[in-house]
Amino acid sequence: MALECEVRTFKQSEWRIYKDLRLRALSESPDAYGRTLDEELQRSDDEWETRLERAQDRQTSLPIFAMCNKTPVGLAWGRIDMSEPQVAHVFQVWVDPHYRNRGVGQHLLGELVGWAREIRVRWVELNVTQGNGPAMSLYERLGFRPYGDLTPLREGSPLMMQSMRLAMNAEE
Repeated sequence: MALECEVRTFKQSEWRIYKDLRLRALSESPDAYGRTLDEELQRSDDEWETRLERAQDRQTSLPIFAMCNKTPVGLAWGRIDMSEPQVAHVFQVWVDPHYRNRGVGQHLLGELVGWAREIRVRWVELNVTQGNGPAMSLYERLGFRPYGDLTPLREGSPLMMQSMRLAMNAEE
């Protein structure tokens, strides 16, 4: 069976899909994120719904997910912090292990980079845990480059993360 995938924006009413994907990501890849599974499990359903409700302004936020053969298999989130309006930050990138190396992550990131171009930011930035070779390779294939010093993944963690940046203007 061919893999049929689409990437689309979460609707507020799809908060349960978002919650499920986010918790699966944190469970499967706990060392890839600044938040922990325990922290996210503390959120009420209202908080999950509100998180998506606040993200409905496409000029400042783009929470997306991949559906393959009618199954949610990955997510990513782009956000503009108004204190840094020329930078689109990418968070929560994750693809179900059964769908990795099949282009899903590239499609998710491609959607976010397209959005960043559309809203005319200067940079797209993300963080990757040091030693996460597959993620680093994906980001580098898409043109992201390491910048800045390594920083702790989260308070108290021995793991370090590397910031990566993609210039929206080829001259930068």
